[in-house]
Amino acid sequence: MFEFEISASSGRARVATFSTPFETVTTPMFMPVGTQGSVKSLSARDLRDIGSQMILGNTYHLILRPGLEIMQQFNGLRGFTAYPGAFLTDSGGFQVMSLGDIRTITEHGVVFKNHINGDMLEMTPESSIAAQETIGANIIMAFDECPPHPATFEYGKKSLERTVRWLERCVKAKTRADQGLFAIVQGGVDLKLRQQSLEATIPFATPGFAIGGLAVGESKEEMYPSVEFSTRHLPSNKPRYLMGVGFPEDLVASIALGVDMFDCVYPTRTARFGYALTSQGRLNLQNAKNRTDPNPLEHGCDCYACQNHSRAYIAHLLRAEEMLAPRLLSLHNLRFLHRITEAARTAILEHSYHDWAIEWGNQYFKNVIPAWFSSAIEQGRG
Repeated sequence: MFEFEISASSGRARVATFSTPFETVTTPMFMPVGTQGSVKSLSARDLRDIGSQMILGNTYHLILRPGLEIMQQFNGLRGFTAYPGAFLTDSGGFQVMSLGDIRTITEHGVVFKNHINGDMLEMTPESSIAAQETIGANIIMAFDECPPHPATFEYGKKSLERTVRWLERCVKAKTRADQGLFAIVQGGVDLKLRQQSLEATIPFATPGFAIGGLAVGESKEEMYPSVEFSTRHLPSNKPRYLMGVGFPEDLVASIALGVDMFDCVYPTRTARFGYALTSQGRLNLQNAKNRTDPNPLEHGCDCYACQNHSRAYIAHLLRAEEMLAPRLLSLHNLRFLHRITEAARTAILEHSYHDWAIEWGNQYFKNVIPAWFSSAIEQGRG
């Protein structure tokens, strides 16, 4: 029921179609984050109009609000939100782990304090899968532990071994054949731990694999050896999902290494702080020079904001604290990332990804390409 068909490759970068029982998507792709069933300030039609194929929902937050009874009443996220595309739900594990001193990890699961009303709750592999089945996403994630950075080797080893045991419980708990369960590879930035996690996780042969435990505070120089190592060893006939990564430069570098799927709150969060993503880097609309600038956020961008409004107008909306400002910037920033993946797919189809990525990097980094970026692009050649 879940088929991943590669149609073209350029080095390790690839274009593929990933078919689910509900919808077929094209990779590489970026997934906007709709934490509570909503990508902040944007409608379902907005998301489809800018090219979104799959939206990420957050299991932890949806359990707390609106709750699983309401999810069931509306036949899951699709019925509740009216978004006509595909959904992926994370397991809730990352959010629970990030609660720090208000949660306790045991072999059975995680006991944590509801941040809304203070109630004590428990999440286990079984309850996470049951919740995701009620929420009804096309792709669901195994319940895992994402250790903080930095973590000791001993803690990382203990954590990933528990994650593998939890994965086995998730597989046994899953009952819906129309949902694809992705296993998550952990190990942080320690390649020995990551290899151990890969060796233990790949035999589960899930419809896809996620690369977890990264983008949690480590540097790019620390992160990319783990991305490269993971994609080099994960099965080539399954989609690879790099969790929580969504900076423009990370998309370009990771696609070179064979990553297919991304998600991150960055484009919409940075929009709410008044920043626009552009091919020349991040644009701060709060800067005084933008208050009279008649140019669009980015020349050549086909988003609604760029086609209809100036930097000066959006800068005015920000200063006036108008709700339209973060909405326009969110539309633009998400469309910017979708345009990157679309351009990447074109370059791969033309077997010219390496040259396109270097040209993109020169423009974005103003001809001072960081070593980690150039290394990823070069490693992606073969």
